[in-house]
Amino acid sequence: MGRHRATPVRPRYGRIATLAASLAVTTVAVLGGTGVLPDSESVAEPVATEVAHDPEATAPPAADEASSSARAGASGAAELGTEAEERPVDPREDTSLPPGSGRGKRVVFSESRQRVWLVEGRKKVVRTYLVSGSVEDNLDPGTYAVYSRSEQAYGIDDSGTMKYFVRFTHGERAAIGFHDIPIDDGKKVQTVAQLGTPLSHGCIRQRRVDAIALWEFAPLGTTVVVTA
Repeated sequence: MGRHRATPVRPRYGRIATLAASLAVTTVAVLGGTGVLPDSESVAEPVATEVAHDPEATAPPAADEASSSARAGASGAAELGTEAEERPVDPREDTSLPPGSGRGKRVVFSESRQRVWLVEGRKKVVRTYLVSGSVEDNLDPGTYAVYSRSEQAYGIDDSGTMKYFVRFTHGERAAIGFHDIPIDDGKKVQTVAQLGTPLSHGCIRQRRVDAIALWEFAPLGTTVVVTA
C-alpha cells in the first residue's frame, strides 16, 4: 500500500481581509449609532489653521503700498533737504573770508558779520573770531593801518579800562581800534557770549585771548581792512 503526500493548505488571505473589513465597518456603524464616536460636524477647526490663512495677518504689503511708502519717504527727505537749504545762514556762523578784503598780511573786520580775521597771505587765515563793534555807524569800510598801540588804556565816559589796544583810525571823539572787553567798576561791560553783537561806543571788543593774538599779530603799520 503506497503513501500519499499531503497537499499543503494555503491560507485564503483575500477572504480573511474581506471578513476583517466587514467586521470593522460593522463595528464603526454600531459605535457611531451609540454616540461613542463623534460625528464630523462636532470636530472644531484648529485655531492655528485659521490664523495661518488670515490674509491680513500673513500677506506681505502690496507692491503699490510699498511703492507709495518709498515715495513718501523720499518726498519727506527731499522736503527736509529743501528746508535746510532755504534756512538762512546765521552771519555769526559764516567764517569764510569776505571777498575783496585785500592782499598780504592784514587784519580784516566785517561790520555786518561782527567777525575778525587775521590773514597771513592772500587767503591764509590764521585766526578768526566773533567781536562786538560799535552800536553807531562810525566806521566806514576801507583800508587802514595800525598807527598806535597801548597794552593798557582808559576809555572815555563810562567805557572803563581795557588792555591790548591796537588803534587804526580816529573817531569824532576818540581813537578807534581793537582791544579786549573793557572792565568798569570791577566787572566786564559785556559777556563773551554777547560777542557777535554790536555793543561798543566805537571800538572793536574781543575776548582777552583774541586781543592778545591780534596784539602779537599786528605791529605798527599792519594793514586793517574794514568791510561792510
